[in-house]
Amino acid sequence: MHDTDALVIGAGPVGLFQVFQLGLLGLKVHAVDALPVAGGQCAALYPDKPIYDVPGVAVCTGRELAASLLQQIKPFAGPDLGNLHLGDLVETITPRDDQGFVVTTQSGLSFQTRLIVIAAGAGAFVPKSMNVPGLEAARQVHYHLPADANQVAPWAGQHVMVSGGGEEALSAVVELASASVPHAAPARISLMHRRDQFTAEPKLEQAVRALIASGRINWVQGMPEQADVQDGDLRALHVLGPDGATQRVAIDHILIRQGISPKLGPLSNWGLALERKQIPVETVGFQTQMTGIYAVGDINTYPGKKRLLVCGFHEATMAAHAALAWLKPDEPQHLQYTTTSTVLKQRLGVA
Repeated sequence: MHDTDALVIGAGPVGLFQVFQLGLLGLKVHAVDALPVAGGQCAALYPDKPIYDVPGVAVCTGRELAASLLQQIKPFAGPDLGNLHLGDLVETITPRDDQGFVVTTQSGLSFQTRLIVIAAGAGAFVPKSMNVPGLEAARQVHYHLPADANQVAPWAGQHVMVSGGGEEALSAVVELASASVPHAAPARISLMHRRDQFTAEPKLEQAVRALIASGRINWVQGMPEQADVQDGDLRALHVLGPDGATQRVAIDHILIRQGISPKLGPLSNWGLALERKQIPVETVGFQTQMTGIYAVGDINTYPGKKRLLVCGFHEATMAAHAALAWLKPDEPQHLQYTTTSTVLKQRLGVA
């Protein structure tokens, strides 16, 4: 069991900044996110799209923003980000008799924490699946690229089909095609989408179309009708083409990249009041109706709420200070600045 002062549920931009703010105030903090990569919706849905409304940053992509925030929390999450638990879903929250909570996840992790901050966006983002008869029995169905470039890819040396026509799918195709190490590179790559139109940045689409034109990517237009699966092994997909004919495409793996969708999931069972799938909070410290549990970012609601990154960063800052005051009511709370405070600089590792 991990014993911590604070647990942040959600590792999107607001959740990562929440980790920073809590750590800056001297609290030990862990974070959990259902996605296998940090950055939430920004990193998962539009990693390469430009973002223009981050204060002090003229332009950055979702991927770059996530990378900067991860770098910023290293003093508090560890150089190897060991306090960041990805690809796991918080399942239960149980109040303790002596203040605080015991939190468990689907993978079996447990946390004993004094306070919780929910920064779960619109809920836990889960990949959209593909409803194809027979596919549910296959073992070689994937939704994510390996988080570590040095990790052995399950499709190394085999035929992998990428399904989707958006940023996620096209980015995966480019990454797979550019894999330069044997343990990551598939022998063959196919891209399947229902129509010959993509929803992606022009530069990314041009790159993928160039790969198709060169023959490095096999283009399959149509809708999957049936999967051939034998003893759990995926052998082929039957795809209905625009001409009304069905072709059998032999494949070894399928990487489904058709977007993600937010689901409240276990959150709806945590005993929190909900208004239209959002958590009401007060606006002094963004605490929920349950003492010791705070909510920041897109998951919360209050009069005048604006679902903007900059607002989420503000909420995370206020929640951290409110949480510290609640944990240590007998200690004076002095506002300190990173430009002048020796204590803060020591916590950041720059003193």
